[in-house]
Amino acid sequence: MSEPHYRFPPARALRLNRCLYALKADDAFRARFLRDARAAMGELGLEAADADALLAGDRDALVARGAHPYLVFMADLRLRMERGTATFEYF
Repeated sequence: MSEPHYRFPPARALRLNRCLYALKADDAFRARFLRDARAAMGELGLEAADADALLAGDRDALVARGAHPYLVFMADLRLRMERGTATFEYF
């Protein structure tokens, strides 16, 4: 039997995935993150290694830590859009 293409995120990655979801969907949280990322991540109790991977924009590290690939993509896209470096038409 082959390995599944997609694995469900582990429970230990709940805070990381909540943060990624908030970056994707919560305008107020995203604004706080852009002002002070460490403080915003602290609100959600992110582990230091998760926070470091998120700040580095390291998709592979985030997924390896249990982040849902879709949330990694969408959080990154929303942050780039907010910073004026991307739009939905050109991602």
